Amino acid sequence: MSWYRWDGEDLILACHLQPKASKDEFAGLHGERLKIRLTAPPVEGKANAHLLAFLAAAFGVPKSQVSLESGELNRQKRVRIRQPRQLPELPGLAPRPGA
Repeated sequence: MSWYRWDGEDLILACHLQPKASKDEFAGLHGERLKIRLTAPPVEGKANAHLLAFLAAAFGVPKSQVSLESGELNRQKRVRIRQPRQLPELPGLAPRPGA
């Protein structure tokens, strides 16, 4: 799987965002990216902030440990999750090597 990679203890996700969805959820794969549906609209950074909060909850970390690395104004995003405490059930997601 190429939609995620481990960088030491950090998890890097390649995401495809669908804003203004009916609910917040992981929606499988979209090509080589993890598709995430969010209820937030894509205006004034609301979808990005909502994405970071959604991922923080899903991976069991504070929002301060989730950061947007690229794609601020795009549906294609790269997100870093520092030291995730839990891994949601996602297609092909494996624990950190050596964990």
